[in-house]
Amino acid sequence: MERQTIHLGNMIKRELKSQGRSVSWLARTIKMERSSIYKIFERNSLDVALLIKISIVMDHDFFKDISQKMHDHYEDFLQMYLNFE
Repeated sequence: MERQTIHLGNMIKRELKSQGRSVSWLARTIKMERSSIYKIFERNSLDVALLIKISIVMDHDFFKDISQKMHDHYEDFLQMYLNFE
């Protein structure tokens, strides 16, 4: 079985695309440079305040997505984060 991970940047990028919104739109809306948004897409983790802001402006609960993925693949995450394998 493939090891499960949570990559927030990919999640945000996919959701932005599914909403038909542009990187420029997100950058303008959260008052960041476009280049900073592309950097966010590369990151697997984000500051909670930034994720809240992105969740609000995109009207999408990324925290729920994270929670659901953890629930669905709990054993994988348990091994990854507690056993440090």
